[in-house]
Amino acid sequence: MTDAWNRREFLKRAALGCAGVSACVGGACLSSDRGRDEPVKRAAVRQVRDFRAPQQEDRPRLVVAGGDPDRAVRAAVKELGGIGAFVKKGDRVVIKPNIGWDRTPVQAANTNPEVVATLVRLCFEAGAGAVVVTDNTCNDPERCFTRSGIWKAAQAAGAEVILPAEHRFRDYDMGGIILGRMPVLVPAVSADRFINVPIAKHHGLSKFTGAMKNLYGILGGRRNRLHQRIDDSIADLAEFIRPTLTVMDATRVLLRNGPQGGNLADTQEVGKVIASTDQVAVDAWSCRLIGLTPADLPYLALAQQRGLGTADLSRVKVTEL
Repeated sequence: MTDAWNRREFLKRAALGCAGVSACVGGACLSSDRGRDEPVKRAAVRQVRDFRAPQQEDRPRLVVAGGDPDRAVRAAVKELGGIGAFVKKGDRVVIKPNIGWDRTPVQAANTNPEVVATLVRLCFEAGAGAVVVTDNTCNDPERCFTRSGIWKAAQAAGAEVILPAEHRFRDYDMGGIILGRMPVLVPAVSADRFINVPIAKHHGLSKFTGAMKNLYGILGGRRNRLHQRIDDSIADLAEFIRPTLTVMDATRVLLRNGPQGGNLADTQEVGKVIASTDQVAVDAWSCRLIGLTPADLPYLALAQQRGLGTADLSRVKVTEL
Protein backbone atom coordinates (compact mmCIF):
# COMPACT_ATOMS: atom_id res chain seq x y z
CA MET A 1 0.00 0.00 0.00
CA THR A 2 1.14 3.56 -0.57
CA ASP A 3 0.94 6.77 1.42
CA ALA A 4 -2.38 8.53 1.63
CA TRP A 5 -2.72 11.61 -0.55
CA ASN A 6 -5.01 14.58 -0.92
CA ARG A 7 -7.63 13.01 -3.17
CA ARG A 8 -9.31 16.23 -4.20
CA GLU A 9 -6.06 17.81 -5.39
CA PHE A 10 -4.87 14.66 -7.11
CA LEU A 11 -8.10 14.14 -9.01
CA LYS A 12 -8.04 17.77 -10.09
CA ARG A 13 -4.57 17.22 -11.52
CA ALA A 14 -5.52 13.93 -13.14
CA ALA A 15 -8.51 15.59 -14.81
CA LEU A 16 -6.29 18.31 -16.23
CA GLY A 17 -3.78 15.75 -17.39
CA CYS A 18 -6.34 13.82 -19.39
CA ALA A 19 -8.44 16.72 -20.64
CA GLY A 20 -6.75 16.54 -24.03
CA VAL A 21 -7.80 12.98 -24.83
CA SER A 22 -10.67 14.20 -27.02
CA ALA A 23 -9.08 17.48 -28.11
CA CYS A 24 -8.08 18.20 -31.70
CA VAL A 25 -4.42 18.22 -32.62
CA GLY A 26 -3.22 21.80 -33.09
CA GLY A 27 -0.21 22.86 -35.13
CA ALA A 28 1.73 20.98 -37.75
CA CYS A 29 4.28 18.29 -37.03
CA LEU A 30 7.87 18.88 -38.07
CA SER A 31 8.75 17.33 -41.38
CA SER A 32 11.13 14.40 -41.29
CA ASP A 33 13.20 12.25 -43.61
CA ARG A 34 11.96 8.69 -43.13
CA GLY A 35 15.22 7.30 -44.43
CA ARG A 36 17.48 8.93 -41.86
CA ASP A 37 18.52 7.66 -38.46
CA GLU A 38 20.68 10.62 -37.41
CA PRO A 39 19.59 12.12 -34.08
CA VAL A 40 18.13 15.61 -33.95
CA LYS A 41 20.69 18.04 -32.48
CA ARG A 42 19.51 20.48 -29.81
CA ALA A 43 21.47 22.66 -27.44
CA ALA A 44 19.24 22.23 -24.38
CA VAL A 45 20.62 20.46 -21.32
CA ARG A 46 18.54 17.32 -21.01
CA GLN A 47 18.05 14.86 -18.18
CA VAL A 48 17.82 11.67 -20.23
CA ARG A 49 16.90 8.50 -18.35
CA ASP A 50 18.72 5.76 -20.24
CA PHE A 51 17.99 2.24 -18.96
CA ARG A 52 19.11 0.33 -22.05
CA ALA A 53 21.10 -2.89 -21.91
CA PRO A 54 23.59 -3.88 -24.65
CA GLN A 55 21.95 -5.46 -27.70
CA GLN A 56 23.08 -9.06 -28.25
CA GLU A 57 24.00 -9.18 -31.92
CA ASP A 58 23.33 -12.91 -32.26
CA ARG A 59 19.75 -12.45 -31.09
CA PRO A 60 16.70 -11.10 -32.94
CA ARG A 61 15.79 -7.46 -32.45
CA LEU A 62 12.10 -8.29 -32.06
CA VAL A 63 10.28 -11.46 -31.00
CA VAL A 64 6.60 -12.31 -31.42
CA ALA A 65 5.30 -15.16 -29.26
CA GLY A 66 1.87 -16.72 -28.95
CA GLY A 67 0.04 -18.82 -26.40
CA ASP A 68 -1.18 -18.06 -22.89
CA PRO A 69 0.33 -14.85 -21.41
CA ASP A 70 2.82 -16.57 -19.10
CA ARG A 71 4.16 -18.84 -21.81
CA ALA A 72 4.28 -16.09 -24.42
CA VAL A 73 6.17 -13.63 -22.21
CA ARG A 74 8.69 -16.24 -21.11
CA ALA A 75 9.28 -17.49 -24.64
CA ALA A 76 9.73 -14.00 -26.09
CA VAL A 77 12.16 -12.86 -23.39
CA LYS A 78 14.14 -16.11 -23.63
CA GLU A 79 14.54 -15.66 -27.40
CA LEU A 80 15.91 -12.14 -26.86
CA GLY A 81 18.65 -13.58 -24.65
CA GLY A 82 16.84 -14.37 -21.43
CA ILE A 83 15.88 -12.11 -18.55
CA GLY A 84 19.46 -12.27 -17.28
CA ALA A 85 20.52 -10.16 -20.27
CA PHE A 86 18.40 -7.32 -18.94
CA VAL A 87 18.14 -7.70 -15.15
CA LYS A 88 21.09 -8.36 -12.86
CA LYS A 89 21.26 -9.51 -9.26
CA GLY A 90 20.23 -6.76 -6.87
CA ASP A 91 18.73 -4.51 -9.55
CA ARG A 92 15.75 -2.33 -8.72
CA VAL A 93 13.37 -2.78 -11.65
CA VAL A 94 10.42 -0.60 -12.65
CA ILE A 95 7.67 -2.25 -14.66
CA LYS A 96 5.45 0.35 -16.33
CA PRO A 97 2.15 -1.08 -17.67
CA ASN A 98 -0.78 0.90 -19.01
CA ILE A 99 -3.14 1.26 -16.02
CA GLY A 100 -4.75 4.46 -17.23
CA TRP A 101 -8.40 3.47 -17.27
CA ASP A 102 -11.18 2.19 -15.02
CA ARG A 103 -11.64 -0.90 -17.17
CA THR A 104 -11.50 -4.67 -16.79
CA PRO A 105 -8.93 -6.80 -18.66
CA VAL A 106 -11.43 -8.03 -21.24
CA GLN A 107 -12.07 -4.43 -22.36
CA ALA A 108 -8.43 -4.17 -23.53
CA ALA A 109 -7.80 -0.61 -22.33
CA ASN A 110 -5.09 -1.61 -19.84
CA THR A 111 -2.21 -4.08 -19.95
CA ASN A 112 -3.15 -7.69 -19.24
CA PRO A 113 -2.37 -8.35 -15.54
CA GLU A 114 -0.97 -11.81 -16.30
CA VAL A 115 1.64 -10.28 -18.60
CA VAL A 116 2.67 -7.92 -15.81
CA ALA A 117 2.79 -10.67 -13.18
CA THR A 118 4.96 -12.91 -15.35
CA LEU A 119 7.47 -10.09 -15.88
CA VAL A 120 7.59 -9.47 -12.12
CA ARG A 121 8.32 -13.14 -11.50
CA LEU A 122 10.98 -13.21 -14.22
CA CYS A 123 12.77 -10.24 -12.67
CA PHE A 124 12.89 -11.94 -9.29
CA GLU A 125 14.09 -15.16 -10.94
CA ALA A 126 17.00 -13.09 -12.30
CA GLY A 127 17.83 -11.91 -8.79
CA ALA A 128 16.24 -8.46 -8.80
CA GLY A 129 16.40 -6.79 -5.40
CA ALA A 130 13.05 -5.04 -5.86
CA VAL A 131 10.37 -4.73 -8.52
CA VAL A 132 8.06 -1.72 -8.65
CA VAL A 133 4.86 -1.50 -10.71
CA THR A 134 3.51 2.01 -11.24
CA ASP A 135 1.65 4.33 -13.61
CA ASN A 136 -0.09 7.72 -13.56
CA THR A 137 -3.73 7.05 -14.35
CA CYS A 138 -6.35 9.11 -16.14
CA ASN A 139 -9.31 7.79 -14.14
CA ASP A 140 -9.35 7.34 -10.33
CA PRO A 141 -6.08 5.58 -9.39
CA GLU A 142 -7.50 3.09 -6.91
CA ARG A 143 -10.26 2.03 -9.30
CA CYS A 144 -7.83 1.73 -12.25
CA PHE A 145 -5.27 -0.30 -10.34
CA THR A 146 -8.00 -2.52 -8.87
CA ARG A 147 -10.36 -3.10 -11.84
CA SER A 148 -7.46 -3.66 -14.24
CA GLY A 149 -6.42 -6.61 -12.07
CA ILE A 150 -2.85 -5.34 -12.07
CA TRP A 151 -2.66 -4.37 -8.40
CA LYS A 152 -3.64 -7.83 -7.19
CA ALA A 153 -1.58 -9.73 -9.78
CA ALA A 154 1.58 -7.66 -9.31
CA GLN A 155 1.47 -7.85 -5.52
CA ALA A 156 0.85 -11.58 -5.62
CA ALA A 157 4.01 -11.92 -7.73
CA GLY A 158 5.99 -9.95 -5.15
CA ALA A 159 6.07 -6.45 -6.63
CA GLU A 160 5.68 -3.18 -4.77
CA VAL A 161 2.72 -1.40 -6.32
CA ILE A 162 2.94 2.40 -6.19
CA LEU A 163 -0.07 4.54 -6.96
CA PRO A 164 0.48 8.12 -8.16
CA ALA A 165 0.44 10.88 -5.54
CA GLU A 166 1.32 14.58 -5.60
CA HIS A 167 4.49 14.14 -3.55
CA ARG A 168 5.80 11.50 -5.93
CA PHE A 169 6.37 13.93 -8.83
CA ARG A 170 9.49 16.01 -9.51
CA ASP A 171 10.34 18.29 -12.44
CA TYR A 172 12.78 17.03 -15.06
CA ASP A 173 14.12 19.00 -18.03
CA MET A 174 13.44 16.93 -21.12
CA GLY A 175 14.90 19.48 -23.52
CA GLY A 176 12.55 18.36 -26.29
CA ILE A 177 10.96 20.16 -29.20
CA ILE A 178 7.69 20.33 -27.27
CA LEU A 179 8.51 18.97 -23.82
CA GLY A 180 10.64 21.12 -21.54
CA ARG A 181 10.39 20.96 -17.75
CA MET A 182 7.72 18.46 -16.85
CA PRO A 183 6.64 16.77 -13.60
CA VAL A 184 7.71 13.12 -13.71
CA LEU A 185 6.57 10.24 -11.51
CA VAL A 186 9.79 9.67 -9.57
CA PRO A 187 9.27 5.95 -8.76
CA ALA A 188 8.97 5.33 -12.50
CA VAL A 189 12.45 6.66 -13.27
CA SER A 190 14.31 5.83 -10.04
CA ALA A 191 15.55 2.37 -10.84
CA ASP A 192 18.34 0.40 -12.46
CA ARG A 193 16.09 -1.08 -15.14
CA PHE A 194 12.87 0.07 -16.80
CA ILE A 195 10.53 -2.39 -18.53
CA ASN A 196 7.80 -0.80 -20.61
CA VAL A 197 4.67 -2.99 -20.84
CA PRO A 198 2.05 -1.31 -23.06
CA ILE A 199 -1.06 -2.74 -24.65
CA ALA A 200 -1.70 -2.47 -28.38
CA LYS A 201 -4.77 -0.32 -28.98
CA HIS A 202 -6.39 2.46 -30.96
CA HIS A 203 -6.04 6.12 -29.96
CA GLY A 204 -8.29 8.91 -31.20
CA LEU A 205 -5.45 11.38 -31.77
CA SER A 206 -2.21 9.45 -32.27
CA LYS A 207 -4.11 6.63 -34.06
CA PHE A 208 -2.17 3.99 -32.13
CA THR A 209 -1.08 3.85 -28.52
CA GLY A 210 1.63 1.35 -27.84
CA ALA A 211 5.17 1.43 -26.49
CA MET A 212 6.11 5.08 -27.07
CA LYS A 213 2.71 6.52 -26.19
CA ASN A 214 2.60 4.41 -23.01
CA LEU A 215 5.39 6.57 -21.61
CA TYR A 216 2.84 9.38 -21.10
CA GLY A 217 2.03 7.52 -17.89
CA ILE A 218 5.23 8.73 -16.22
CA LEU A 219 4.13 12.37 -16.56
CA GLY A 220 2.04 14.60 -14.32
CA GLY A 221 0.82 18.16 -14.70
CA ARG A 222 -1.19 19.44 -17.65
CA ARG A 223 -0.84 16.48 -19.99
CA ASN A 224 -3.54 17.91 -22.27
CA ARG A 225 -0.99 20.22 -23.87
CA LEU A 226 0.97 17.19 -25.02
CA HIS A 227 -1.90 16.33 -27.36
CA GLN A 228 -1.62 19.60 -29.31
CA ARG A 229 1.46 18.38 -31.23
CA ILE A 230 1.17 14.79 -30.25
CA ASP A 231 3.68 13.23 -32.65
CA ASP A 232 6.48 15.57 -31.56
CA SER A 233 5.53 15.05 -27.91
CA ILE A 234 5.65 11.26 -28.23
CA ALA A 235 9.08 11.45 -29.86
CA ASP A 236 10.31 13.88 -27.18
CA LEU A 237 9.21 11.54 -24.43
CA ALA A 238 10.78 8.50 -26.08
CA GLU A 239 14.03 10.45 -26.32
CA PHE A 240 13.85 11.28 -22.61
CA ILE A 241 13.33 7.73 -21.37
CA ARG A 242 15.05 4.74 -23.01
CA PRO A 243 13.59 1.45 -21.71
CA THR A 244 15.67 -1.61 -20.97
CA LEU A 245 13.03 -3.79 -22.57
CA THR A 246 9.61 -3.37 -24.11
CA VAL A 247 7.01 -6.13 -23.89
CA MET A 248 3.85 -5.33 -25.83
CA ASP A 249 0.63 -6.96 -24.64
CA ALA A 250 -1.34 -8.06 -27.68
CA THR A 251 -3.23 -10.84 -25.94
CA ARG A 252 -6.37 -8.81 -26.61
CA VAL A 253 -6.31 -5.53 -28.56
CA LEU A 254 -8.61 -2.51 -28.78
CA LEU A 255 -9.42 -1.90 -32.44
CA ARG A 256 -11.59 1.23 -32.14
CA ASN A 257 -12.71 3.97 -29.76
CA GLY A 258 -9.43 4.12 -27.87
CA PRO A 259 -7.72 4.79 -25.69
CA GLN A 260 -10.48 4.17 -23.13
CA GLY A 261 -12.72 1.77 -25.00
CA GLY A 262 -15.46 0.02 -23.06
CA ASN A 263 -17.38 -1.91 -25.71
CA LEU A 264 -16.33 -5.55 -26.09
CA ALA A 265 -17.29 -5.36 -29.78
CA ASP A 266 -14.31 -3.02 -30.26
CA THR A 267 -11.84 -5.63 -29.01
CA GLN A 268 -10.24 -8.66 -30.60
CA GLU A 269 -8.38 -11.57 -29.06
CA VAL A 270 -4.94 -11.92 -30.69
CA GLY A 271 -3.04 -14.03 -28.17
CA LYS A 272 0.43 -12.60 -28.72
CA VAL A 273 3.15 -10.62 -26.97
CA ILE A 274 5.87 -8.70 -28.78
CA ALA A 275 9.21 -8.14 -27.04
CA SER A 276 12.12 -6.00 -28.15
CA THR A 277 14.91 -3.67 -27.08
CA ASP A 278 13.68 -1.28 -29.81
CA GLN A 279 10.47 0.50 -28.81
CA VAL A 280 10.12 2.05 -32.28
CA ALA A 281 10.20 -1.35 -33.96
CA VAL A 282 7.67 -2.70 -31.43
CA ASP A 283 5.18 0.01 -32.40
CA ALA A 284 5.91 -0.40 -36.11
CA TRP A 285 5.13 -4.12 -35.90
CA SER A 286 2.22 -3.92 -33.47
CA CYS A 287 0.24 -1.11 -35.12
CA ARG A 288 -0.60 -3.54 -37.91
CA LEU A 289 -2.73 -5.49 -35.44
CA ILE A 290 -5.32 -2.71 -35.54
CA GLY A 291 -5.13 -2.18 -39.31
CA LEU A 292 -2.45 0.53 -39.50
CA THR A 293 1.00 0.71 -41.08
CA PRO A 294 4.12 2.45 -39.75
CA ALA A 295 3.60 5.14 -42.39
CA ASP A 296 0.30 6.04 -40.69
CA LEU A 297 2.15 7.10 -37.52
CA PRO A 298 4.32 10.23 -38.00
CA TYR A 299 5.89 9.83 -34.57
CA LEU A 300 7.64 6.65 -35.73
CA ALA A 301 9.45 8.55 -38.49
CA LEU A 302 10.36 11.29 -36.02
CA ALA A 303 11.73 8.75 -33.56
CA GLN A 304 13.77 7.01 -36.24
CA GLN A 305 15.16 10.37 -37.36
CA ARG A 306 16.35 10.99 -33.81
CA GLY A 307 18.11 7.64 -33.68
CA LEU A 308 15.70 6.12 -31.15
CA GLY A 309 14.96 2.95 -33.10
CA THR A 310 13.93 1.55 -36.44
CA ALA A 311 10.50 1.98 -37.99
CA ASP A 312 11.51 0.18 -41.19
CA LEU A 313 10.75 -3.44 -40.39
CA SER A 314 12.74 -4.68 -43.39
CA ARG A 315 15.83 -3.71 -41.39
CA VAL A 316 14.76 -5.52 -38.21
CA LYS A 317 15.53 -9.16 -37.44
CA VAL A 318 12.17 -10.58 -36.34
CA THR A 319 11.52 -14.02 -34.89
CA GLU A 320 7.98 -15.38 -34.59
CA LEU A 321 7.45 -18.29 -32.21
